[in-house]
Amino acid sequence: MRKLIEIYRRLYRTFGPQHWWPGDSPFEIAIGAILTQNTNWGNVEKAIENLKRVKTLNAKSIQDMRAERLASLIKPAGYFNIKAKRLKAFIYFLLNEYHGSMKRMRDVEMRTLRTKLLEIHGIGPETADSILLYALEKPVFVIDAYTKRVLSRHGIMEHTKPYEEFQDLFHSTLKKDLRLFNEYHALFVRLGKTYCRKNPRCEDCPLEGI
Repeated sequence: MRKLIEIYRRLYRTFGPQHWWPGDSPFEIAIGAILTQNTNWGNVEKAIENLKRVKTLNAKSIQDMRAERLASLIKPAGYFNIKAKRLKAFIYFLLNEYHGSMKRMRDVEMRTLRTKLLEIHGIGPETADSILLYALEKPVFVIDAYTKRVLSRHGIMEHTKPYEEFQDLFHSTLKKDLRLFNEYHALFVRLGKTYCRKNPRCEDCPLEGI
């Protein structure tokens, strides 16, 4: 679909490269993907900084830590008791399946790995795909609320369509390129925060006329 290519070109021309997802390691990126559920990135950064401050941003430390202690450290990210359980579930998976190695996880075929990630408590399609794309460098397109909002407002797909249909649109239209998928999703986030808000700033939007 030409519209998708044109949208990408306009966004990239307007905002430039986004250098997303921030993180010092694949493990940190995966933890961030879980913590960012239902909150903004600034809060996630505070939670990750808390883990770093007490030198517990590693699989073994999180596994050994009491859930209450973990929850207190990630409190800035919100829903901290729920997210502590989700982090524990991911760590259990990482240690038991891949001996704590993100590199071993990355070596697994993408569809197989995605299925396994979706079986982890608290990890849905968006979180699983964020881990696959940004932490494990697998070419999968992440669909989030910003993406749905932009596409529905431009008449490309109804907002109520399921995650898989939105994702199929990108997978069937664009070349499965890691850098493209990474940059395009990050640009949707930038657009959603800057212009395509719940109360949109349409008059200044780089997608005006599409």
